Amino acid sequence: MTYDTLLRSSGVVSGESDLWCTYAAVRTLGWLGRVGDLPSPETAAGFLASRQNSDGGFAWSAGMSSDAWATYYCTQTLADLPTSSRGTVRASSSAWVWSAAHPDGGFAMTPGQASDVWATYYAVRTLVEIFGEQPPPALFDWLAALQAEDGGLAWSPAHAKGGASDVRACYYAVTAWHTATGGEGPLPWDRERLTSWLRGRQSAAGGFTFQEGDETDCLWATFRATGALSRLDETPRDPEGCVAWIRARLGPTGSFTRWPGYPVPDVWAAFCGVGALRELGAELDGLADGVVETVLSFRTPQGGFTYRTPGLASDVLTTSAHLMAGRLSETGEREALRWTESCMLPNENGIMYMPGRGSEVRCTLWALSAGAFEEDAPARARIAGWLTDGIQNPDGGFGYWEGRASDIVSTAAAAEILHRIGGDSVVGHLRDIAEYVASCETAPGQYANVPGGRSTLRATLQALRARHRAVGADGALAGEALARHRVRGGGYANEGNRVPDLLSTYEAVLAADTFGLDWDSGHLAKFLDSVRTADAGFAWTPLMATSGGPLADCLGRRLELRLSPERHTLPPLALS
Repeated sequence: MTYDTLLRSSGVVSGESDLWCTYAAVRTLGWLGRVGDLPSPETAAGFLASRQNSDGGFAWSAGMSSDAWATYYCTQTLADLPTSSRGTVRASSSAWVWSAAHPDGGFAMTPGQASDVWATYYAVRTLVEIFGEQPPPALFDWLAALQAEDGGLAWSPAHAKGGASDVRACYYAVTAWHTATGGEGPLPWDRERLTSWLRGRQSAAGGFTFQEGDETDCLWATFRATGALSRLDETPRDPEGCVAWIRARLGPTGSFTRWPGYPVPDVWAAFCGVGALRELGAELDGLADGVVETVLSFRTPQGGFTYRTPGLASDVLTTSAHLMAGRLSETGEREALRWTESCMLPNENGIMYMPGRGSEVRCTLWALSAGAFEEDAPARARIAGWLTDGIQNPDGGFGYWEGRASDIVSTAAAAEILHRIGGDSVVGHLRDIAEYVASCETAPGQYANVPGGRSTLRATLQALRARHRAVGADGALAGEALARHRVRGGGYANEGNRVPDLLSTYEAVLAADTFGLDWDSGHLAKFLDSVRTADAGFAWTPLMATSGGPLADCLGRRLELRLSPERHTLPPLALS
């Protein structure tokens, strides 16, 4: 894999602020004592506040469900902003975090989901650092159960039984313990074995990898490893070599890049580089000006940040959406596909949402559906291996990315990918998917996105499609779900049958096609007329007057193509 395509950025730019990027940028400025350099911090606060839901939690994108990930990043970033521009974090945010507490002592990303160390870390830091509250005593037993046989820490107690240790899991667990205790009191793990495992991830070059067997040192892994060791009052095996390796990541702009050979100085590299040097007690003054200037160049007109200069900040979902909607020229399509195919981290074989970020299941499905790796069988085989040997959870399902607890959206996306590119070797993994799907059934033929959640049309249809790809499923159940959620005036509703939306209607037509069910083209045409906007885009619901952006426009355009005389097949996309 080469990275020159990423440097040129021939994907499609959304122009929007990203929540993770905004957190990383503001925190980096804060670490350098330069948050006062941020122009119009009240605009950034407004962007963050727009992600808060009525339940008190925050979401990755406006209109999505609250989760611990977004709630942590929004509340922490608001706290990092200058006092006069922070806005108010409502007490209901604390109550929302507690609603995701799991009976086993950990926390879930969303209420009802299984606990994992990502969510537990986010929840504990939000409760302690933002609200001054203490997590439940059972947390420490849950954390103790994360230690695997090799001495490292895993994503969950179930992962630990299989020995799936990761530097990130170590950092999140150790930091959760340190945050809850102030670093005082008994350590829940065998210190010598944990320290030895962490130190063993440092290479002779000085950097760290996430897992045993990884081949490329990464600044993200180096930051998380040095952070975990620091909270244990330990140091890397070669601290001077580590500092030298980090400083070697500084590029011509004066900021950091993520790994050797990767040319883009992005916001995550700045965050990780500055963070790791702080953990090692290294001098920062000499590099602050270059990092600050670079990070501030990543601001968008919305007030938040993206991962690099906004004009070059392509992402896989937007690029895939343009490809599938037929918005690009023939030359543009070729360049966009090559760019999409370059969006893989070292040591991983899935496709990222943004370059330099971890691989994500939904983004991988969108990229493949748009035509990525269509003529590259070895690459497709690596993706299948990434799913089955790398990120499938012990319960048989999949989360958005490695280590996240399972949900139906991600599991359905994984099932579609394996159905598309897998061979005989994936049969057993598909059976495991069916077992996870069964755990999300709330009533016969009705499913929630996570076990114990509320059933919806989209979750039900995604679950039935995943089960169909895994072991086969009866289309009659899909037909019953469609009848329950059919809106008389056109389209389908995710809950009830009154307000239709584009995502649910897309899922409805896709499910009908998957199971060979008849559907009313006139009914679909009425719905599309109700969400078509003046600029030839599509709104998410008839209640919105403007386009929902490239993803909505893609889904609407694909439904138009399905209604055309050619009856173009719908790509099996999953979003939420």
